[in-house]
Amino acid sequence: MQSLGRRPQPQNALRRDPAPTRWQYRMQRLWLTPVFRGLCRFGGPLAVVGLVSLAVLASDSRRTAIVNSFVELRHKFEQRPEFRVSLLSVEGASRDLSDAVRAKLAIRLPQSSFDLDMATLKQRAESLDAVASAEVRVRSGGVLQVVLKERDPVVVWRKDAGLELLDATGHRVAGLIARVDRADLPLVAGEGADAALPEALQIFDAAEPIGARLRGLVRVGERRWDLVLDRDQTIRLPAENPVAAIERLLALDQAEKLLDRDILSIDLRNQDRPALRLAPFAMNEVRAAQGLAPSAGNDL
Repeated sequence: MQSLGRRPQPQNALRRDPAPTRWQYRMQRLWLTPVFRGLCRFGGPLAVVGLVSLAVLASDSRRTAIVNSFVELRHKFEQRPEFRVSLLSVEGASRDLSDAVRAKLAIRLPQSSFDLDMATLKQRAESLDAVASAEVRVRSGGVLQVVLKERDPVVVWRKDAGLELLDATGHRVAGLIARVDRADLPLVAGEGADAALPEALQIFDAAEPIGARLRGLVRVGERRWDLVLDRDQTIRLPAENPVAAIERLLALDQAEKLLDRDILSIDLRNQDRPALRLAPFAMNEVRAAQGLAPSAGNDL
């Protein structure tokens, strides 16, 4: 009868090594890595979702249906009443300019605020000559607000095509039918007068003491100015430092009453030697005084 106790092991039997194998050791070390554990925890579900998405999107009809559903959802959202614009408000400009801006924008209301291209509307408003800048925004209550900064005309420019109003930078503001419509503004003429308008304004400021006699400025050769006074008097200004030449002329006029004499033009282009052109009667008097020609009184 055999014993129920533990069977004795043979002396030459191999004992099992409790240490893990090389691959088991590597897998244990890999599992202790946080990146590998994260991939195993989240990568599997993501891979399943990706495979399902690929299977769904593989069909053209299903892709089209999904896109159409999103487009319809977006359209319903954009057409909600709180996004609807029903009124147009133009502020900061005269009535005529406001009407011109409304016509230029050509907006059909009501429509959704998502359908309005603010950059294009701003560009259209600023394309008008009389508009210096414009701000376009949607205000609460469904109002499209356009705030304008209007250009202020400072001079009248006479050119071959007619009369135009210019602002302080030389930018065109509007056309003008007759000079008497803006008799309060000074007059400039000649090609290139708009480009040199800041200098012209400085000359007007310097010539303020004789402003009552001032008729305007004429641009000559797109490089210098002629100052035109009443009685057909012309003052030829130099291309460089015309304001200083005006100041010297005013000092000379205050001392000698030069502009009150019978003079047709004063050439100040040479600051060391101003040149005068006398009227015919004054020239005859000078010649008579020099004994070169008889005076008008000797003919009687």
